[in-house]
Amino acid sequence: MTSLVTGGAGFIGAHVCNELINLGHEVIVLDDLSGGFEENVNPNATFIQGSITDHALVEKIFSENKIDYVYHLAAYAAEGLSHFIKRFNYNNNLIGSINLINESIKHKIKCFVFTSSIAVYGEGQLPMREDMVPIPEDPYGIAKLAVEQDLKVSKEMFDLDYVIFRPHNVYGEYQNIGDKYRNVVGIFMNQIMQGKSLTVFGDGKQTRAFSYIGDVAPYIANSVNIKEAYNQIFNIGADQEFSVNELAKTIMSSMESSAEITYLPPRNEVVDAYADHSKARNIFNISSNTKLEDGIYKMAQWAKKTGSKKSKNFDNIEIIEKLPPSWRT
Repeated sequence: MTSLVTGGAGFIGAHVCNELINLGHEVIVLDDLSGGFEENVNPNATFIQGSITDHALVEKIFSENKIDYVYHLAAYAAEGLSHFIKRFNYNNNLIGSINLINESIKHKIKCFVFTSSIAVYGEGQLPMREDMVPIPEDPYGIAKLAVEQDLKVSKEMFDLDYVIFRPHNVYGEYQNIGDKYRNVVGIFMNQIMQGKSLTVFGDGKQTRAFSYIGDVAPYIANSVNIKEAYNQIFNIGADQEFSVNELAKTIMSSMESSAEITYLPPRNEVVDAYADHSKARNIFNISSNTKLEDGIYKMAQWAKKTGSKKSKNFDNIEIIEKLPPSWRT
């Protein structure tokens, strides 16, 4: 079995690669290293540096390899920033995905596994269930939903089997803690290691169900072996939601820190987001999830060994109006 993993040098992708190799797959990783790191790539995988937006490269990879499965995890997943980088967002998260779907159809792969997001649901649909009508509220969610819909019509027209996952607020080892636009757990840990205060948008009462990577990656990797999962959509992640304030306290405890919290003006975001996972539990036989304090502790030990990372500014902001001031510097 040969699997192409896009974004395999990134956070979730690297963990999925490890799981696939443990399952006996030959793995090809395609990653442009815009958010990942080559050292994350399993040494038993074949690494190709490049972008899913390069359709000629994507075509070459498919033509030179007999690919059985595609695991598409490459994305620029800065949901809040997507309002201000619309062209970049749709080019990377939608058009790049279509390049992969086109080649998957032409080369008749066995299954296309796609990591979407609960961003497709939008505001006020709680708990989020797969049978709800998605109403995304940002370009990131719109792009993810468009790919989901294209996979559905590709199944109907070309019999391309797929499995779609909607993970949420995933954290853990390999996360890019130097990215100031996304992944609040990594942002907080990086700020603590740099001796800074923790920055929170709004009052910190917004809630999320923070999901440890070990409760997500194994099920994504093994999904192609479960026929009942084919052509289905699954929420996957933690069941219990916590406020950002509660998260900050948990992280400070694990990092043995007494950092201050600086509250910034609220940004345009969904206030509360948590999902129903009964469908995934039934199909994948999921019985429990890692407790927040346990998962945060594991990531904290890794972060301390890795050390802090310098945050980089996104250089291609397309719209400045209403851009949060903290994202300008």
